[in-house]
Formats: sequence, C-alpha cells, structure tokens
Amino acid sequence: MTSRLPRDLHPVAWWVWALGLAAAASQTTNPLVLLSLVGVATLVVMARRSDQPWAGSFRLYVVVAAVIVVTRVLFRVLLGGGVETGRVLLDLPEVPLPDWVLGIRLLGPVTQDALLAGLYDGLRLGTIVICVGAANALANPKRLLRSVPAALHEVGTALVVAVTVLPQFADSARRVRQAQSLRAGDTSRVGRLRRYLVPVLEDALERSLRLAAGMDTRGYGRAGDATAGERRTTGALMLAGLCGICVGVYAGLDQTAPRLLATPMLVLGVGVAVVGLVSAGRRVPRTRYRPDPWRASEAAVMASGVAAGVLMWWVARHQVPVAYPDLVSVPTLSLLALVAAVVGLVAAAAAPEPRLVAA
Repeated sequence: MTSRLPRDLHPVAWWVWALGLAAAASQTTNPLVLLSLVGVATLVVMARRSDQPWAGSFRLYVVVAAVIVVTRVLFRVLLGGGVETGRVLLDLPEVPLPDWVLGIRLLGPVTQDALLAGLYDGLRLGTIVICVGAANALANPKRLLRSVPAALHEVGTALVVAVTVLPQFADSARRVRQAQSLRAGDTSRVGRLRRYLVPVLEDALERSLRLAAGMDTRGYGRAGDATAGERRTTGALMLAGLCGICVGVYAGLDQTAPRLLATPMLVLGVGVAVVGLVSAGRRVPRTRYRPDPWRASEAAVMASGVAAGVLMWWVARHQVPVAYPDLVSVPTLSLLALVAAVVGLVAAAAAPEPRLVAA
C-alpha cells in the first residue's frame, strides 16, 4: 500500500504522542507504571527513529533522566529526607543549623520511606524527560517549525533552535569522537577530556548559530506589514485571552471560587486567544512548499498518546492507591493502569517506516 511506504511521520503527531505519555507519567508515582512508560518510549524510539542526526539524542535524555533520579535521592539524604517514618537505613550525624533556617535539616537519620519517596519523585520527573526526549529523537525539528501557527512563528523559531541544541550536541560528540580516534595526542584522562569537550561545545554552538542565520535569511520570524489598529486589536485579543485563561485555571484549582469563573472562563479565554492568533497570523505571510501530509497513521499515533494521558488521569482520580502507592507496601497494578502504560506502543505499529537518507 502507498500509505505504508517509508516516510517521515508528521512531527506534531510525535509531539502529541510524547506529551500524552508525559502527562500520564505526571499523574502517578507508581514505579511500575513509570518504568512501563519508559519501556514504551524506548521501544517506539528504537523501532521508528530515523538515521538523522537528532535521532541519536535519545541516549542523552536517558542519561539526564538517570542523573535526575540519583540527584533526587541524594537530596533526600542530604536534607534529611523529609519523611520521619519508616525503618532507619542510615543514621548520619545531623549538622546543626541556625534558627532562621527552621524546618530544614541537614543530614540526620535517613529512613527507607524517605529514600523511596525520593526515588518515586525522581523517577516520575525522569520519565517525563525521557518522553520529551523520545519526541525530540523522532520528530524532525525543522519540519516542526513549518507546522507552528503563523502567529507564533517568532516563538516557534526560538523553541526549535532551543530543542535542537541537544540533538546537535549528540551529533557533534559522535563526529568529534570519530575524528579524535584517528589522531594521536594526550592519552591522560584530563587531556582526552579537553581535546574532546572543547571541539564538541564549539561545533554545537556553531551549528546552532548557522541554523539561526539560515532561518533569518529565509524570513523566519519576520512579521509582515500591519497597521497600528490591527496591532492594537491583536494585542487586546491576546491579552484578554491570557487573562481569561489565568482566571479559569485559578478558579479551577481553587474550589472556593465561583464555578462560573472556572470552566466557562477558561473556554472563553481559549476562544479569544484563538481569535487573536488567527488575527496575528494574517500579517505573517508564509509559503507552503510540499506541506506535510496528515493521514491515518498520524491520527493513530496521536490518539495512542492522548489515550495514555486520559486513562492515567482516570486512574489517578478513581484508583488512588494504584496511582500513588504508599511507601510501606509493594506497588500494585490494575488492568486499566497497565493499559494506560502500554497503549503508547500502538505508535510503533501505526507509524510507517522512517525514510532513510544516509548512504
């Protein structure tokens, strides 16, 4: 079938899928669910990543996630854990602190519950980082810029340049490592680090600057002509929409606020913001050369990520012991939580084979 020919999936579909997995991870501290989400993201990346330079950045995100978990646990040990219950694993001497830092404890007894709390929190944050890294490894950042609404093109340019720093860093590290292996030089550990780190940082920065310069020469981020009245109208709509969204979110979080200021105000604010975006987009002319298609594969990939986030949201509201297990018992899984964790694997089957460009 023509639809299953190798091609690049729409980058927005990959980002919606990854953000759905990240939303699911933010709804739980269950390590079984979080590790399942990590496994799903890893399997999809291994199955559907291309041979483009940014595809090799996923390993760096995994390393960053591991560092986050270890750092979160170490902070629990350094600051006393914050959880006084449970079996004491390390009885460290407590460092006395002045009265003006009351409430903060340095070292002291470290309990099993404190370490588990730090591990669960760090694993949740690390899973979110891995989900974002999966999107960065699967989606073409330059094609993603073409999908940004015209009104947000300036912001989109900055975001695309920012998210490409780590993939470019990974590609620079690979190329510098290959070049250094062909040269003789200082064999000490410090010498190798200096010969390796400086060229990598310099090359990554230079490539980011070249990307920004190339975007500037092609007109990215430039606003078209607009009258003063059009600018005032667009600014007023965006400001009113932002105020409506802020009021709606605050009223939704504050149960004592009138319900009229919650969902209705949020919907109204989003609607006004959309009108402002459309109005602003009219003065940013852009051409569309070979636009990215949106087919059934994109819809299936996006639906799998959204389903993971929605199902985990339901579990967090109706199966609290599963989503947020206590620290004194072994975490358990329900059927719905398991489905929420593994439904993201649909993306590996629904997405077509990536198009290879390397010789």
